[in-house]
Amino acid sequence: MHDLLTTSALEVLLVSFGIGIVVGLTGMGGGALMTPALILLGINPTTAVANDLVAASVNKSVGAAVHWRHGSPNLRLAGYLIVGSVPCAFLGTFVTRWVGDEETFLKTALGYALLFAATTYTLRMYLQLRMVTSGNAAPETEPKIRPALTIAIGAVGGLLVGITSVGSGSVIMIALLLLYPTLSAVKLVGTDLVQAVPLVFSAAVGQVLNHGVEWAVLIPLILGGSPGTLLGSRMARWVSQSVIRRGIVIVLTMSGAKMLGAGADALLIIAGAMLLLGPLAWGFVRQTRGIPAFDNNSGAWRHDRPAPTPPAPADAER
Repeated sequence: MHDLLTTSALEVLLVSFGIGIVVGLTGMGGGALMTPALILLGINPTTAVANDLVAASVNKSVGAAVHWRHGSPNLRLAGYLIVGSVPCAFLGTFVTRWVGDEETFLKTALGYALLFAATTYTLRMYLQLRMVTSGNAAPETEPKIRPALTIAIGAVGGLLVGITSVGSGSVIMIALLLLYPTLSAVKLVGTDLVQAVPLVFSAAVGQVLNHGVEWAVLIPLILGGSPGTLLGSRMARWVSQSVIRRGIVIVLTMSGAKMLGAGADALLIIAGAMLLLGPLAWGFVRQTRGIPAFDNNSGAWRHDRPAPTPPAPADAER
């Protein structure tokens, strides 16, 4: 109990609350943000990954239950993903034990995973923009399932989650968008959340067996993340998603560069370049889709996402 009253525990609580708000605002899973944040707070990388996965297994269960009740997930598709992801997620937790320097290996793997997540998150924004500006409507029929490719997607995503805690939302979500472009947004989120529960639970069990849990980290993660996600989901109606989502890409990129050893000068250059050139590049992309390069908040809602509805709590992009 004394460990829960320390300054470090309070820092974890506040950071998890803030990241929970971002998760609720954007529908992005917290693994890509929470794990590097814990490491930057001075927590050992293996401890950060293990405790973040355990906390995520609790938070994702709530979101999956909501989608299950509303009937949005494609259970057959989720089943194939689970076949590939669950065993690979468990196997991935043992990878760090097979290398000489666990901390260095994990930081390197996490750095590349974050840069990959930033890339896939940018691709996700583009695919959503293209879908909405093309006037695509959600189909009434279920897409044709491709078992082999779906299992392979689950396996790759599961292995990445088991090693770094990043991937169940960023990697698997993008792969599903590319493989099943006619899958409606609500079914996409619901399917990803349902398959993410056993995936994250399997990775959490493996991490606990290998590294255990630290209650002074785990409890603040849960106590801060859950109310933060709820608050973020309520704020989503009146906060500009366009600005937040591009900001997340910058944060992911800088976090990945930091994990790979980039110095302060390099991080400033990266941040400055993305802040100056990012809006220009996105404006050019918008023009190629036949819409103004720059728009107000309502335009961000109209063109950057299908509808101004808040995402479900603990939405997937872990």
